[in-house]
Amino acid sequence: MKKSKRAKAADERVSQMLSKLKSRQFRITPQRLFVLRTLAESDGHPTVEEIYEQVKVEFPTTSLATVYKTIALLKELDEVLELGFKDGSNRFDGNKPYPHPHAICTGCKKIMDSELSQVEQLNEEMSRKTGFKIHSHRLDFFGLCPDPMPSARDAKRSWIRNSARWNS
Repeated sequence: MKKSKRAKAADERVSQMLSKLKSRQFRITPQRLFVLRTLAESDGHPTVEEIYEQVKVEFPTTSLATVYKTIALLKELDEVLELGFKDGSNRFDGNKPYPHPHAICTGCKKIMDSELSQVEQLNEEMSRKTGFKIHSHRLDFFGLCPDPMPSARDAKRSWIRNSARWNS
C-alpha cells in the first residue's frame, strides 16, 4: 500500500525529531514516540492537553507531566514551535518548527499555516530600519475563518447588528 504525501511528510518529521533526540542520547519511550507522531501528523497546532488526550487513549497510565516534558525537550532542540497566547492556551507546531506566518480564527481558534512571499523581505527591512540583528519573528493574522463555530458566526452577526445601531 502506497503512503500519501502527508503520511510521508509526517514520517520524515518523526525521523528528524528522533534523530535529534538520539544524537543527544535521550531515551525514546513509546509514549515519547507517540507525542512525536501526534505533533508530526497534526496540522492544527494542538495544545499540550489535546496531545495528552490522544496519548492517554493509547497509553492510559501516561501523565500530563510526561507530555509537558517531551514538548519542553523538543522546544529545547528547536524541533517544535510554541505559539503562546495571553489566555495561556499555548499551541505547538511540530511540522514547521521555525517562525512562519499563521492565520488564527478568533471564533473557533483554528490556526492555519501560510507561506507568504514577502516575509524574508520584511525581516530584512526591519533589521535595516532598526539596526537589530533579527533572529526570530512572529507574524499572526487574526480574523474569522471561512467556517467558524456557530457561536462565533452569531457573535459576529450580533456585533454587526449592534454596530449598525450605534452608527445610526
